[in-house]
Amino acid sequence: MKLVVISHKVCWLSSDSPSGYITDGGFPQQMGAISELFDETKIVVPCKREGDTTGLSPLIGRRIKVIPLSEPKGTGIGRKVNIPFWLFKNCLTILREVRKADAVHSPIPGDVGTIGMAIAILLRKPLFVRHCGNWMIQRTLAEKIWRWSMEYFAGGRNAMLATGGSNEPPSKRNPHVEWIFATSLRKAEIEPNAPRELPAKGTVKLIIVCRQEDRKGTDVVIDSLPNVLRTLPNVTLDVVGGGSKLEPFRKQAVRLKVDDRIRFHGKVVHDNVIKLLKNAHIFCYPTSASEGFPKVVLEAMATGLPVITTPVSVLSQLIGESNGILLDKAEPSTLARAIVELCSDHVRYRTLSANAIEKAKGFTLESWQELIGKKLSSAWNVKSLRELENIT
Repeated sequence: MKLVVISHKVCWLSSDSPSGYITDGGFPQQMGAISELFDETKIVVPCKREGDTTGLSPLIGRRIKVIPLSEPKGTGIGRKVNIPFWLFKNCLTILREVRKADAVHSPIPGDVGTIGMAIAILLRKPLFVRHCGNWMIQRTLAEKIWRWSMEYFAGGRNAMLATGGSNEPPSKRNPHVEWIFATSLRKAEIEPNAPRELPAKGTVKLIIVCRQEDRKGTDVVIDSLPNVLRTLPNVTLDVVGGGSKLEPFRKQAVRLKVDDRIRFHGKVVHDNVIKLLKNAHIFCYPTSASEGFPKVVLEAMATGLPVITTPVSVLSQLIGESNGILLDKAEPSTLARAIVELCSDHVRYRTLSANAIEKAKGFTLESWQELIGKKLSSAWNVKSLRELENIT
């Protein structure tokens, strides 16, 4: 089968990438895994020819080809106003690729993915929609429309997967909406990892990896450091990730006089993120943001890091007493207490580390790929996604 992916994910031209393009987040790893299910995969996305490409990874996969679109202009309401003009310019390209494809994948939330989803439905193409945000909480009208449309169209040849996890199904309205987890890790990246040990002496390294934005938790971790340093004077913090709040967080560190204990890395390529995680001791993620399925928490667990986080979205399903620490609230004093208590108990630390690795082994890209393959084969009534003639 020939798959076309319609997404808002911006890619950059790069002569160093086999596909000719690079991008960020877990998108390259996930597209690579999905492409292995199909005969051919085209990725139709907004593309840039130049710009800051720090921390970006190559798009690599089985017969992957990127079809560039122009990038929608503006942000927020400005982007919404410009989308009709952008669509006029790019609609023929999207239509052409959807017509030529045997099936369509639209990751949402996102305006470009939503357009791809609508065109696939109009052309009656086998459709695979993956909701990558917080399925349980809809704060805006757009979020409510995305959830409603998935519940309305799920079934038949429309496979609708909601990123997250719960003992309850995603939808009471339509049982054809199903859960899917998110990951960016291959089995081979997890298997060699052994339980970690706290240093008997020396520096305890804390780390947070995320978009540097409000409510993601970086400010809480920085605020907690003065309290932590009173008991553990050798603690350091690595802050990994770019975002609009990176500079305010730097100033916050200076104001609290802990800037000498913090290293701000900015955007980092995926392989180097893993190296930083392997060099740390505790992953701090006191988020209060609307999370879907934060892949970086799995990455931290896979390297053997105990995770200190909050019970937001699926995090309460991933983290429990046996493999990490769940805070009641994202507060600096609570986080500081949890860090100090964990660092005082080496036996507990090693147990949490070992259990974190074991938990992460259930969330590999291979498992993710296999689960998606089974769901799509069932929905599209094919024995194999590489056998177009079996579609009925």
